[in-house]
Amino acid sequence: MGQHRTAWVTTVALMAATLGVAAVPAGATTATTTQTTACPTGWGSQPETRSAATSESVTNIRTGWHACFDRMVVDVPGAGTRDLGYSVRYVSRLYQDGSGNYIPVGGGAVLEVRVAAPAYDPDTGQPTYPVRAGQRLKGVDLTGYRTFRDARFAGSFEGDTQIGLGVRARLPFRVWVATDRVVIDVAHNWTGAR
Repeated sequence: MGQHRTAWVTTVALMAATLGVAAVPAGATTATTTQTTACPTGWGSQPETRSAATSESVTNIRTGWHACFDRMVVDVPGAGTRDLGYSVRYVSRLYQDGSGNYIPVGGGAVLEVRVAAPAYDPDTGQPTYPVRAGQRLKGVDLTGYRTFRDARFAGSFEGDTQIGLGVRARLPFRVWVATDRVVIDVAHNWTGAR
């Protein structure tokens, strides 16, 4: 009986190897598991706004990527959460506040991000986020991102900071406020699939 069992196990292993399937003895576990991440759903593409304003200044804009979405964070140290306002919406083209100058932003769609905080010190007028209008965001490299394609500083006018975020297509997004920052997440797709 032992010889027949050994021959049978060997035959199954050879067939599995030929078919590209791993043969696993009964009761054994594999180190490989299928990991599923439930991506958030229910986000939309309509404008999102929050009315609030702060006298604190934008000091940094950074990005990161996650399994389900790409993220942009606008840092406003000292603003807390109560006084941070924003407006985020899709636009056909990005125009700079004040001057009305067109700022080209790459991607299949453009999100205009406005944070109700200046990118300069209100007392001295000195820049706190020193990037010129139309330039790429300082320190932001979008290589390898699934959704983000381009990120341009549009300027700071009358206490608001304006950013153009180029994305692959018009995709669902959410905006939320954490202590001292505004966070914009843009999903990789509409279905919530990874």
